[in-house]
Amino acid sequence: MNWFINEAGWLITVFLPLAILAYSIKILREYERGVIFFLGRFWKVKGPGLIIVIPIIQQMVRVDLRTRVLDVPEQDVISRDNVSVKVNAVVYFRVLDAEKAVIQVQDFLMATSQLAQTTLRSVLGQHELDEMLAERERLNADIQKILDEQTDAWGIKVTNVELKHVDLNETMVRAIAKQAEAERSRRAKVIDAEGELQAAEKFLQAAEILAKQSEAMQLRYLTTLHTIGVDKNSTIVFPFPIEMMRVFGSNDEGKG
Repeated sequence: MNWFINEAGWLITVFLPLAILAYSIKILREYERGVIFFLGRFWKVKGPGLIIVIPIIQQMVRVDLRTRVLDVPEQDVISRDNVSVKVNAVVYFRVLDAEKAVIQVQDFLMATSQLAQTTLRSVLGQHELDEMLAERERLNADIQKILDEQTDAWGIKVTNVELKHVDLNETMVRAIAKQAEAERSRRAKVIDAEGELQAAEKFLQAAEILAKQSEAMQLRYLTTLHTIGVDKNSTIVFPFPIEMMRVFGSNDEGKG
């Protein structure tokens, strides 16, 4: 019996310190930090590499410093022009201060996710649908700036925000298609009217030039007759201008 007690005591004496030492040794990777608490109070941030945490009186919380990708779930947003859309986004962020990320907020990942959802609805609700579709880069920058400012107290840096999809219901899709078609029709009419205006201005300039010289008018008349005469399948009757008679009459009188 004494032999058994002696052997057990020897085993406890040897292996217990080794077990405690093994449990105390922690290895942190390059992208990890350990927030150490001493008797419940914050002590320091350690890592990366090999660190020792004394059991019972010290506790460690691991924090990953790599950039995280947060998928913001689809949100129902009502734009400033009262259009209901569904929008989702993706947020890129990383922990800069491990101490704040552990002490200042209970779950920084969940807190960032909830803040991103509310900020997405708030910012997009201040803009019209056309801005959501055409000015995504500006909206991304606005959301990123707001998130970064609010998560700074948690030791978090929001590096980028990207709107992924802006989905409309079928009624709004048809309405937008009709609007685009009406806009194309309006532009075509404007271009046609501008062409008519330019043509009228050119005709007016030509008329002013021809009115100054009667000979120029006669030459224009003869050119028109020659152009029409190319088509041999048509018979066209033109009144003979009185001005031409006067020209020929003046020439006959000069010969007589």
